[in-house]
Amino acid sequence: MDSILPSYRDPLFSILLIITLSLMVAVLTYVWGAYRQQKEKSTLRKFLEKFESAECALDTATMPFDQAMFKPLALLAKAFENSGEYHKAINIYLYLIKHTTNQIDKGDLMERLGQTYLHAGFLERARVIFSEILHKQPRTPHILYELGIVYEMMREYDKAMEVIEPLRAQGEETGELEKFLQFEKISSNKQIVPQDKVKILLELLETEPALYRPVVSLLFRLDTPAAWELIDTQSLHMILDILWFLPYSQLDLDVISKDPRLTAIYFAKGYLQHPPEKSGIFAIDLLAAARVNGFEEGDLLFSYLCRKCKQSFPISFTRCPNCLALNSIEVEESIAKQRAQTDYSLQ
Repeated sequence: MDSILPSYRDPLFSILLIITLSLMVAVLTYVWGAYRQQKEKSTLRKFLEKFESAECALDTATMPFDQAMFKPLALLAKAFENSGEYHKAINIYLYLIKHTTNQIDKGDLMERLGQTYLHAGFLERARVIFSEILHKQPRTPHILYELGIVYEMMREYDKAMEVIEPLRAQGEETGELEKFLQFEKISSNKQIVPQDKVKILLELLETEPALYRPVVSLLFRLDTPAAWELIDTQSLHMILDILWFLPYSQLDLDVISKDPRLTAIYFAKGYLQHPPEKSGIFAIDLLAAARVNGFEEGDLLFSYLCRKCKQSFPISFTRCPNCLALNSIEVEESIAKQRAQTDYSLQ
């Protein structure tokens, strides 16, 4: 008597077997996907717990989450970041990363969290965040760039240089960044004697003119005559503050006397006695004219504008504190009443 069950040679048996195996694969795939997603969520939660801080002012521990809260909270965090209240911004970013299920939003929040840590000066935390992002998305040039900035600020210039190669491999232009890191590495290296350092800096400047201001500033601390040899009258406004704050002992009167613009600067400063020709720098010419007429209490105040983001700062920079642009500084001067003189330079 033949079995009522289909034989393995029966086409129906083959179809049932295929359906059964397909169902089993689908179930196993679903279970594995759910397990993997849960594991990733648990791993991310443990990763983020390392960054939680009791210093944060907002209590999000018991705050219920609704997806409709995402955009308002993200905007609030950005507002806190822009106003310098970094701990509040960080707290909200951590809260949103933990609760949102959208992977694109999560990735964007991780990036903003790293940037907030960077601006707040929590460099090691920023490094860990950017490294975590790159672990999952290694071909992300702007994250690589920001990781390099973190290493740069940590003065780990060799590690910052290592970031250049993957950037170059992705078609990014890295020449200016590479020269800047070389400058920073040389200037911070105390093992190089000043004479050798000056020689290296001059060679570096020949290949990267954008380093003119930082190189001149450093040379005035290493080798004053070498710095004066570099003075380019066409670029005086770029280093006007450096020249203005030089003590009298560092002046090279031979160089100054041969250039009307330099003479005007130091007449306006009060270091020279003979009225010069006009310099073409409005504030300098105004101070010089006032001094000719007996008013000797004028002075210059300087601020520093970033040509890229247009933010202004009271202190000089090589990398914009706001947008992190490189060599984007523009010196701006204004006339003020003279204050008590100091015996040091603000280079």
